[in-house]
Amino acid sequence: MLHEAAQRAHLILLRTYRRLPVLARRWVVRAIAPSFTVGAICLVERADGRVLLIHQTYRRNWGLPGGLLRRREAPATAARREVREEVGLEVELLGEPAVVVDPRPQRVDLVYRARPAAGADPDAVAPRSPEIAEVRWFHPDALPDLQHEATTALVSLARSSRAPQAVPMTPFAHRERGYH
Repeated sequence: MLHEAAQRAHLILLRTYRRLPVLARRWVVRAIAPSFTVGAICLVERADGRVLLIHQTYRRNWGLPGGLLRRREAPATAARREVREEVGLEVELLGEPAVVVDPRPQRVDLVYRARPAAGADPDAVAPRSPEIAEVRWFHPDALPDLQHEATTALVSLARSSRAPQAVPMTPFAHRERGYH
């Protein structure tokens, strides 16, 4: 009996929700759903294979350049901005990002592979923000101790680069395969 009453109440709430204006529905979802911060991180690789790492003033281990998205900022824009602000390097993003969801601190990171942009001097990188103590290029076989976020980002990129990719569908591909 209690179960039936709960189901009826749930159905009434869903019908009420459906009648709300879109902005009110968004407010309801945001009020009851858990909040996550969203960041963009870059694994910047130069032509000789070395990767760019940063040492932040408030962290013990090395990490990747990146940070939180600003309100209404696209993740790719944030990734390029963070690298520029932290180390003074313009980068070109390569492909789609890997996604890391860390439920404990409630953080989602979009991890991009990147390379120095055409005309950018990778040897000119230097701390450009008070939060960055040191910037250095490391050979992938000689990485220092890494922050947890950097390690999970690298693992996520490695997994996504080995994952089988879906074959892009062309318009009307379902007809070519005999589907109607």
